[in-house]
Order: sequence, then structure tokens, then C-alpha cells
Amino acid sequence: MAATNTSPHIPVLLRPILEAVAPVQGTWLDGTFGAGGYTRGFLDAGADCVIAVDRDPLAFEMAAPWASEYGGRLVMQHGVFSKMDEYAQDLDGVVLDLGVSSMQLDLAERGFSFMRDGPLDMRMSQDGPSAADLVNEASEEELANIIFLYGEERASRRIAKKIVLAREEAPLTRTLELAKLVESCLPRPKPNQSHPATRTFQALRIAVNNEYGELWEGLMAAERALKPGGKLAVVTFHSVEDRMVKRFLTARAGAGGNANRFAPELVQDAPQFKVKSRKAIIADAQELDENPRSRSAKLRVATRTDAPAGSIEARAIGMPMMKGKTR
Repeated sequence: MAATNTSPHIPVLLRPILEAVAPVQGTWLDGTFGAGGYTRGFLDAGADCVIAVDRDPLAFEMAAPWASEYGGRLVMQHGVFSKMDEYAQDLDGVVLDLGVSSMQLDLAERGFSFMRDGPLDMRMSQDGPSAADLVNEASEEELANIIFLYGEERASRRIAKKIVLAREEAPLTRTLELAKLVESCLPRPKPNQSHPATRTFQALRIAVNNEYGELWEGLMAAERALKPGGKLAVVTFHSVEDRMVKRFLTARAGAGGNANRFAPELVQDAPQFKVKSRKAIIADAQELDENPRSRSAKLRVATRTDAPAGSIEARAIGMPMMKGKTR
């Protein structure tokens, strides 16, 4: 696929990330390379090397015009960040931006956007089952659960029913076709409200790309890959992801607490992380003015201790679970 998007990409919360993890040095892994904003920011700030990971081959194609500027300091790794510990060990830092890449939204043929007509695709890796496969093959109950759990859409059952009725006439294959169908199930939005299809498209994208499973596995992989003193910085864009990151770091910092204050005190393992701040970092007025996309972004930063890496159940960090799954 040709890399046709030439619009400037503004990485969200880059300045506060660099301030929070300063001094930037050693080897970092950017688990969500995308348009390269974080990678370039860390290299320019003093990182010796950045390992840039992305499941989308288009990301590396688009980086070709500038990647050579950094020589061997930039290492491109096609793959998923949930396997980052297979790509590198003893990292000085890991940065993850969990928002969908602007280059994917801007290319209609990738099928992520409800504002541009294109094939109903949404696959970040450009392989495997697409959103069209999910929409046309999943049961009404499964679709409703996906839209509700992953999109937090209250009208999920109404939308799922309408999808199933529509696909009986003909398969749903286009983004605007689905967007109009969802729009017909919901009240007309008020001024400044998001598009009616926002939550449904988010849910389908998350399901197609297993984004919550990737995040859960990726946080544990970061714990295994970071050296003592290494920094973990994660930027989220909606409440479910932020909850997962917050609960993971809280648990791994040994601050889970007891559900019942009268119960015996829990014996906890040595903490694997030290959290920089319990409160998430958000965009300041300057960034909000320069980059409206940063409005919903939240940054959480933690430092790896020397305690052995472990594992944590998905339910313990609030990962939405589809019926029948018990991870």
C-alpha cells in the first residue's frame, strides 16, 4: 500500500513524557511506532537507541524518508508490543501510545474512519479477520456484547439487531454504510457531541485487533523487559485502557490494599514498579491549543524496581471480558 499521507503528525503528551522520564538515555522501546513521533522525540532527546515496534508494515514504509537520519540508533521491529521482551531485554525505557494512529484514520482504504468511505477493514496488521468478517459473521449476542463491553455503548443491543437485519439483505462491507446504520439507531447528536458511530467503531477496532489483550500482555512484557530503574510511560485515550494501566501499576507497586479493612493484612510480593504519581498527567493549555487530539489523553509513568517479574490476571486489572472467557 502506498504511503500517501503527508499531513504532519503531532505526538500526544511528548513534552510531559520526556520531562517525566528525564534524563533520556540508553535503549528505549517504542511499542506503538505509528508515524514515529515518540521515536524521533526520544532519539532527539538523547536516547542512544530506540527499538521501534509496530504491527502495521505501513508504519515502516512511511518512515523510510527520515529513518536513515538516525543510522543504527533506530531499529525497526515488525511485531506486537505484547512480545517486546522477545525483541529486547534490559531496556532503559518503554513508551506506549494506545491511540489509533492518525495515519490509519487518514487513509480511507484502511477502514478505521466513520467519516471517510472505505472497506470495513480496521486491521492494524493488515492480515487476519477484518471488521467486515466480524460484522457479518458474529451472532447478534456477540456483536451486542462487543459493542457494549469494548465501546461502552448503551444502545449496543439495538445496534446489533439492526446490523443482523441489514446483513440478511446484503453483507455490510463499507465504513459509511455501517456508520449510517448505527446513526439511525441513536438520537441526533447535540452540538459538540461525538459522532453516533464513535463507540461502535471503537469497539469493532478493539475486537479486530485484540487491543485489550495486547495491553494486558504488553504491560507484563514491559515488566519483563525493563531493567531496574527503567521507565514505563503509557498514554491512553479512553477510560477502559486508563483503568487497566492504573490498576496494573497500582497492583505492581504493592498498593493494592485489602478489600476488607477487618481482614488480615495481605502479604504482598516486593513491588515491581514505583509509580511516579497516583494522578494521571494530562495535556496543558498549550498542548490542547496545538493538538486537540490530546484532550482525552492520560499519561501514567512508573519506574521498574529490581524485584522479579511476575504475572497478573486480566480480571485483576479490569480488562473487559467477553462471556465465556476466563483469563
